Amino acid sequence: MPNFFIDNNDIQFLFDYFNLHEIAEIQERETPNGNADYVPESLDDMIDNYRRILTICGEIAAETLAPSAEQVDAEGNTHNAENGTVTYHPLVQKNIDRLTQADMMGFTIPRKYGGLNCPILIYTMATEMVARGDCSFMNMFGLQGIADTIYAFASDEIKDDTLPRFSRGEVTGAMVLTEPDAGSDLQAVKLRADQDANGNWYLNGVKRFITNGCGEILLVLARTEHEISDGRGLSLLICERGPTVKVRALEKKLGIHGSPTCELVFENTPAKLIGERQRGLITYVLALMNGARLGIAAQGLGVAEAAYRLARIYAHTREQFGAPIERLAPVADMVVDMKIKIEAVRALTYETARVCDLENNVNRLLERNQDALGEAEKKDFKQRSRTYKRLNAMLTPMSKLYSGETSIEVAGKCVQVLGGSGYLKDYPAERYLRDARITTIYEGTSQLQVVAAIRGVTSGVFAGYVEEFEKKTYQDEQLEALKKDLVAAREEIVSAVEYAKTKSGAYVELVARYLVESAIYTLCGHYLLGHATKCERKKQVANLYITKHKPIITMNCTQSKSGNTQSIDNYEQIAEPFPMV
Repeated sequence: MPNFFIDNNDIQFLFDYFNLHEIAEIQERETPNGNADYVPESLDDMIDNYRRILTICGEIAAETLAPSAEQVDAEGNTHNAENGTVTYHPLVQKNIDRLTQADMMGFTIPRKYGGLNCPILIYTMATEMVARGDCSFMNMFGLQGIADTIYAFASDEIKDDTLPRFSRGEVTGAMVLTEPDAGSDLQAVKLRADQDANGNWYLNGVKRFITNGCGEILLVLARTEHEISDGRGLSLLICERGPTVKVRALEKKLGIHGSPTCELVFENTPAKLIGERQRGLITYVLALMNGARLGIAAQGLGVAEAAYRLARIYAHTREQFGAPIERLAPVADMVVDMKIKIEAVRALTYETARVCDLENNVNRLLERNQDALGEAEKKDFKQRSRTYKRLNAMLTPMSKLYSGETSIEVAGKCVQVLGGSGYLKDYPAERYLRDARITTIYEGTSQLQVVAAIRGVTSGVFAGYVEEFEKKTYQDEQLEALKKDLVAAREEIVSAVEYAKTKSGAYVELVARYLVESAIYTLCGHYLLGHATKCERKKQVANLYITKHKPIITMNCTQSKSGNTQSIDNYEQIAEPFPMV
């Protein structure tokens, strides 16, 4: 029987490679189990449970999600204009039901609320497999981060009411952030939240581009302080789908047709405050979006893996000139390039998920055990929290950036390998390309990910982090030589950063992508070297990846030190004056 966990050697390799005992131990500390039917007896039992969960998820992704993806893409969901609701495609509902039967809709929720209490790393692996089965359905599965936000910041009353329903698959959710005039700039959100004389909150306004906006549980970013026009006036509220929330339209999209993207209208919708007023954007949405961005990185991985496998099968079975086309050097190079980039993205994304687990759990333990911790332990926890936070602020946007851009590249090459057949709907290659395209846009465009990640590169976080990898000595001469190439790469990047910082802030922004991408390639090279110590095949992967990307890093750093600012200095002349005639 097909299984997207069992058939993926790289995911299984990384499952064994990471120190899951460390993650599991801190994941379980102080986590409420309540009256859960099952609680692991030991860390080994917990790791075995993670493997069982991923095996079941891999089976569902392969046997249920993947076979229905083409029909869902062709037919989509239904907007009921007469009452402002949405009806899922029957196969989308079937997918939800199947995952619910397997207890997969409460993946990271504590057992007290009926969830599986899985760490983010395991959830990321599962998300990739779901996206490989159906990229669009991943949005329903991946929005479980909403439950995490409720668990982290909401009152016990709200948690007790909503989290068990998420775990039972009775509800799905939506992050209701974007507005017609507030896309990337969420500080411009205008949707109003007002209190009546009894302190009850009500929402009024319009939201747009809301993934699964027809979900039952909505986390809404709204302006509670009407006299404050920036992000300090925003709060996060929770409401439920009902007659006062109407889907005015379903967006007609290039891809991910199985994921309903809604325009919502709120008319005196009853709501409750999540956490404290004025922390909606600054604290809660930031945490929510960081989790969502990691989810999109996993989504990009999934669609890239699907595209790679289709290209690989076609290249092996399609014969031209008396032999399979994979024997042609240009085709072989394309296929291999797809493969090593996917493994590099996976290494970065999973490492980011691991660091997220460490940050979240250290913060949780620190918050809940202030009185029980000794001064030395409290100081250690605070230092670790700061380190993880700085690292995550860099790694999360890097993961989304690299995964999204790679998914488009791999899907495009898949179409190219299939040639004319790839351009037709006879194969899913064209769907993979359409679906992949969104991963560089929603939850923050690639350009915004660069803006977020460059701070870590220019502030020394990148250099400090990578220098820890450089301290490692490899017994294998080839790996040691490759490490020296990465040391030289880091030195080039640091030099380019120092040059850029002598220029204007606009110049740093101009060359930021060169610097961030170079940092990503260097980090992935180190991750792959670590993998190579545990797997002979990974030595070849690391060698090819580093050999291919070292000259690109040099080129990027040269460009970053060029001082060339024509694109901004001569914008009007080169782009032509507006309006164009």
